[in-house]
Amino acid sequence: MPFRFRKFASLLFLLPLAAWSQEGKQVSFSQVAQRAVEQSRITLAGGIPFHLKAHISAADGPSADYTADIEEYWVSPTKWRRTIQSSAFSQVLIANGDSTSEQDTGDYYPFWLRDLVTAIFDPLPMLQQLKSIQSLIDVPSDSVQSNSCLNMNVPAGVPPIKSSISYAFCFQGRGGRLQYVITPGYRAHFEDYKPFQSKMVARRITFDPTPQTRIEARVSELTELKNPDESLFTFAASGSPAGELKSQQIGEPTARAILLSSPDISWPEVREGKTQGILSVYVSADRSGQVREVWPLTSANPELLRAARDQVMQWRFKPYVNGVPMQMESVLTFGFSAKQGPPIPVLGNTEARKLATRIVEPLLAKRPARAAHFVLRAAVDEQGKLLEVRNPNQVKPALFQAGEAALRQWQFRPYVHDGKPDRFYADISFATAAAHKN
Repeated sequence: MPFRFRKFASLLFLLPLAAWSQEGKQVSFSQVAQRAVEQSRITLAGGIPFHLKAHISAADGPSADYTADIEEYWVSPTKWRRTIQSSAFSQVLIANGDSTSEQDTGDYYPFWLRDLVTAIFDPLPMLQQLKSIQSLIDVPSDSVQSNSCLNMNVPAGVPPIKSSISYAFCFQGRGGRLQYVITPGYRAHFEDYKPFQSKMVARRITFDPTPQTRIEARVSELTELKNPDESLFTFAASGSPAGELKSQQIGEPTARAILLSSPDISWPEVREGKTQGILSVYVSADRSGQVREVWPLTSANPELLRAARDQVMQWRFKPYVNGVPMQMESVLTFGFSAKQGPPIPVLGNTEARKLATRIVEPLLAKRPARAAHFVLRAAVDEQGKLLEVRNPNQVKPALFQAGEAALRQWQFRPYVHDGKPDRFYADISFATAAAHKN
């Protein structure tokens, strides 16, 4: 998947950036990024041959929609075999010298799956593009922080509808391990680093396309590959390149130019937040031009993202052809104007707990010195499914994390309001006992 950074004149934010002493010289962001890749990417030239297995699943429970298994036998950048198996798509990809072989089952390589496969084997795929902004962000070499991020806003939209999209690259610890990458076409959070030979490799990678959807890849096996079976890397003569599933990220003007139809979005009533503003989504279409995935990016009112997503899923583009038909990805930006609707009901603790069919109380790793009482707000849909957990009272991170983990396990009956199921907020109260004193 190619990644392109367009030239931009918007704000460039630099949070304290980790750096390493180099005899008083400045250390640029591109050097930090390069170092992060060198210490964690296992598919670099000169790397140790390996055998890897990983399992991808929805983090909040079983879901066939987001389940896959990955296996790779890797000898060098020009000699490897990768197998991807999911319910709707599978692929066997073999490289041997200058030749490659690709066997696919299914006509669409899902964006969510490709995102996590990329993260496993090439955690910072836009490294070369990042080097182009090296001169902008040099920092003193004695500036050492435990966490550091480069955040920037890149223009989006087609006049007169214009917006901006956030990009973020975060590193952790004095060694500068890659922690987060957030761009429209690639998002990943790297955790649970463990050593493999001379590398430190993330064994858990998560992709959060929406506040309600978390998909994670867990590396279950990573071992040195000794005496590999050569038959793994042999294949018959490759077929036509037209049979390969390739994907291209294109600009929004180009994407809109190849739309076959683009009906106006019908905006529902807004029950909270702004009634006018701009939102952006990321679309992925198959080789026929049919939209297959739509993920939210930004919105002046997140409540309207669902309406945009549902309707854009019905859109169709002309097939995108760049030598051969390709899957196509792009940002799409919309201006919205909606009517004000009735407010979303807010239930108190007692009423919400009566509606709950499963209740789990928070479990803190360490009890606070004093007894603590705190309130979190749960957003629940018409079916009684938890959508998200909010922290309107700004409780401390440890309490919020424990409360959120507990609420993620709650289950509710649908809330009936005015004779029909309705969304609701629930302000749930929790209490924690003080730690015992010796």
